[in-house]
Amino acid sequence: MGIINFLTAAIRFSTVFLFGSTGESLTEKSGNLNLGIPGTMCVGAVFGILGESLYLSACADPTNPNPFLAVFIPLIFSFCGAGLLGLLNSFLTTTLRCNQNVTGLTITTFGVGLTNFLGNYIDRSNFNYASKCFTTVFPFASDLGWFGQLFFSYGILVYLAIVIAILVSWFLNKTRAGLHLRAVGENPATADAAGLSVTKYRYLATSIGSGIAGLGGLFYIMDYLTGAWEYSIDAMGWLAVALVIFSVWRPNVGILGSILFGALYMAPYFLNVNFAQQELVKMIPFIVTIVVLIFTSIRNKKENQPPQSLGVSYFREER
Repeated sequence: MGIINFLTAAIRFSTVFLFGSTGESLTEKSGNLNLGIPGTMCVGAVFGILGESLYLSACADPTNPNPFLAVFIPLIFSFCGAGLLGLLNSFLTTTLRCNQNVTGLTITTFGVGLTNFLGNYIDRSNFNYASKCFTTVFPFASDLGWFGQLFFSYGILVYLAIVIAILVSWFLNKTRAGLHLRAVGENPATADAAGLSVTKYRYLATSIGSGIAGLGGLFYIMDYLTGAWEYSIDAMGWLAVALVIFSVWRPNVGILGSILFGALYMAPYFLNVNFAQQELVKMIPFIVTIVVLIFTSIRNKKENQPPQSLGVSYFREER
């Protein structure tokens, strides 16, 4: 059962990357490059635990919270907190037309600093009880042996991440609004001439994408760490950004890519290696991403390339 335990751990941990990459894929399809995802995931985590803390403090018995509210309230706080950071990013890059690379790195630094500051003032005394609401699995999972462990032994956020990735992929490829969003990302001047609001689509894509990415931070704290607090979420954010490239800007492909990244990240803990070797193994996802980037550039197939206007501010007066 060692391989099943390994795959289960990889799938569970992959949720952190999947939330981040899905949100960033949606954002980048609009032509807005958000390198603030690591900081955004941190803010999503701290706002999520803030919502959890406020809910538990209002409970008559914080050791026995309502399962729905214990998950739903932090989700809303996490999504809105991270979404607000995406809104700030949109204001700087779309309205003020600041350099998107510099803005993203600034957002990351701000988000990590804000998280470290707020995290020290949030009461987390009963989070171990609330985390059980996140990690609750299907009751019949144990009756199905290895099949149940592999497919039904995860908390609600794991399945939510997969559903969101599929919905975002469907939205981008099968809906008129998704087509408009992709048009804005490819050629904003043409989209603007056709009557589409470049500003609206970039604001919405960046804010909603950031909100989705923020849920990855909440998952890391409340599910993976079972309510404990750790300041290493930003490292997962950079892997989520790398996963966007690895999955060639396709959220549905990102599901499998995130599992691969999760497997590579968890491999050192299942192998008999020392600390230095563990760190070398953890570098593999980045190396794989570089290889994929080189390969797709050589093939030069349009469907595997990033949006043409990615990272470029749109100046309407130059249309």
